[in-house]
Amino acid sequence: MHRLPLLFTATLLLACTPLSAHTQKQEPKSGKPTEGGDEKADKQDEKTEKHDGAKTADDIKETQSVTHHKLTIGGSEIAYTATAGTLLLREEDGKKQASVFYVAYTREGVSDPASRPITFSFNGGPGSSSVWLHLGVLGPKRVDMGPDGLDARPPFKLVDNETSWLDLSDLVFIDPVTTGYSRAVPGESDAGFHSVEGDVRSVGDFIRLYTTREKRWASPKFLAGESYGTTRAAALSAYLQGRQGMFLNGIVLVSAILNFQTAEFDAGNDQPYELFLPTYCATAFYHKKLAPELQHDLKATLAECEAFAQGEYALALRKGSGLPDGERAAIATKLARYTGLSKEYVERTNLRIEISRFCKELERGERKTVGRLDSRFEGADRDAAGETPESDPSMSAIQGPYTAALNHYLRTELGYESDLVYEILTGRVHPWRYENAENRYLDVAERLRTALTSNPALRVFVACGYYDLATPYAAAHYTLDHLGMERALRERITFGHYEAGHMMYIHGPSRAQLKQDASAFYRATLAR
Repeated sequence: MHRLPLLFTATLLLACTPLSAHTQKQEPKSGKPTEGGDEKADKQDEKTEKHDGAKTADDIKETQSVTHHKLTIGGSEIAYTATAGTLLLREEDGKKQASVFYVAYTREGVSDPASRPITFSFNGGPGSSSVWLHLGVLGPKRVDMGPDGLDARPPFKLVDNETSWLDLSDLVFIDPVTTGYSRAVPGESDAGFHSVEGDVRSVGDFIRLYTTREKRWASPKFLAGESYGTTRAAALSAYLQGRQGMFLNGIVLVSAILNFQTAEFDAGNDQPYELFLPTYCATAFYHKKLAPELQHDLKATLAECEAFAQGEYALALRKGSGLPDGERAAIATKLARYTGLSKEYVERTNLRIEISRFCKELERGERKTVGRLDSRFEGADRDAAGETPESDPSMSAIQGPYTAALNHYLRTELGYESDLVYEILTGRVHPWRYENAENRYLDVAERLRTALTSNPALRVFVACGYYDLATPYAAAHYTLDHLGMERALRERITFGHYEAGHMMYIHGPSRAQLKQDASAFYRATLAR
């Protein structure tokens, strides 16, 4: 059985909140409840009571709240419409399957929608809502995490996002089934949505339905995914093209993972040790654990480490127990040099440093651990003797701010009301099924290659954080460098690198640079 390197492991250990019965009002275009809304709610309650308190698929309706706003980006004011609501996915015979929640932002005053790009965005997990990209970087509001992303304190607040992508494209944030307010309808098994292929079908079908209803088939279309959302985006590129006949213009992959062999520390799989090493080095650089000559220039230090990882170290790993003692000692010395760990510790790991061990060992002397999503963050466990951190301090730092901000924002500014728990990140999607995982490890890179080969207009932008230990940047490069494409095709894939972690946009300078890189990507893609 394939095991996924989860985006937010610590949070998924929390108890899941059960779904409660509720009544939700249909919202009109004004974003305010309809006249007689209470009367409608009463009738809905009566209907629910007839089913002994249990809802049926017939009770599930589409909802919508529409509001109007303004935002200044780069000195220019943008008027936009925000739509928060649900669309019902149905089978061809009309049978309801799922209610999918989304938030869309469309620029006002656009006379020809065909001239306006549209970007469909989602996060990963699996089990994550779209809140992170929504309120972290793309949307018109963002969570205030402080300039470095390290100092958010309750009560948390939202601010206007001066680096929103709304000047580049209309934006649609999609919550996959069982995340956010999205749910399978009563009587429909949600297990059908909790798999690689079921997830791709449902998100792809939502995109088709939204595009059709909003008359956006003629618009340039982009996908933006983060973490497992990049896995989804790569698979969607082939699904939308092959099943729906929808050809994309561009795909943005934030903290990408397409081939899961690059991130699974299994016996016999040496790839992750080589590909995580540069991020270990970056982490040690940030916490000042390297030799003085390596502490001056991060990029120069990483270039040196990458050359070692791809050369001497990769070869040493492939020799296994056949590695001569002299070579083994030399490799251990260099590993210690690039990781900030002692040579003795590196030798005890058999030259193979697993991620949780690194997070625990780097600052063991200070009784601290470092974060997985963002290794700039530090935590403290009950004791300093274990091998695995009790939790991820970087996850703890972002969960509260984003949860509070999203729940406040939907009701007070977007006018959308629901008594459901908004599932920011849920374990209810597990066990997640990997039907088409080849040779144990899921790999969707080939689907992206197929889409690129069949669609000459398609371009891909990959954003990587140097301090991301969940989806290390070297693994993204390795995967995309091994697509088997000729150089002309490979040149349609570009990268951006940032001095932050998995969610590089919580760091102010990285968020600003990401916006610049995204602007260049959209311009170059649409100019072709």
